[in-house]
Amino acid sequence: MSTDPRASFSQAPLTPCIGLCRLDGRGYCLGCQRSMGEIARWGTMPDTERLYLMRVVLPTRKAS
Repeated sequence: MSTDPRASFSQAPLTPCIGLCRLDGRGYCLGCQRSMGEIARWGTMPDTERLYLMRVVLPTRKAS
């Protein structure tokens, strides 16, 4: 077992979830701005797709 705190951080799943899980009128989560389809697929998405959604798509949704 590793005692390096960075080891557990690097293994942490990438997620924008903040625990406010309710859909708005557009069908996006009020907390993270993901659609139900994105939330359902999140566990099987590659990290590159997750990062793209978190850095590009979700901030755009939140701003609109």
